[in-house]
Amino acid sequence: MSVRPIVLLGDPRLRIKGEPVDSFGKYLHELLDDLTDSMRHAPGVGLAAPQIGEAQRACVVEVAGQLHELVNPRIVRADGDNRDLEGCLSIPGYVAYVTRREKIWVVAQNRHGKKIKVAGGGLLSRGMQHEIDHLDGKLYIDYLDTLDDLISTEHGDDEDEEGRSAAARTAVG
Repeated sequence: MSVRPIVLLGDPRLRIKGEPVDSFGKYLHELLDDLTDSMRHAPGVGLAAPQIGEAQRACVVEVAGQLHELVNPRIVRADGDNRDLEGCLSIPGYVAYVTRREKIWVVAQNRHGKKIKVAGGGLLSRGMQHEIDHLDGKLYIDYLDTLDDLISTEHGDDEDEEGRSAAARTAVG
């Protein structure tokens, strides 16, 4: 397990679609562990393999102390819409309002290749959608009408009672 550098906007690896995972051994386990360590170190809510330079369909999302390792995930159902602030560890210093589905149902595999189902609303739903987009080479800024919709978090950012900025609360992956 190690913290790996996060690929930043402008690096072409962010736009490459992840390859389906078909081997569930040591390489995948180390990749998932590295994703978790790197996400927590950043800190963020999620991280996808392309964000650490690996073109694999694997990501992690952690909300309310629950870690979800998703391999070859796909959204099978979605309901409602939710517009909220969203950030990305690959685009530090900025957030924007993005409309996503309020609740989604995902089918994926775990680190051992076993089929799993995850349903979630709110931040979990947003995080899973954000990370699955990364696996398809898509970024949250692709949903914006213009990059002028980005909000800088560098100066004058409001902090919560724990001293976390809005960006830290919404940085997905």
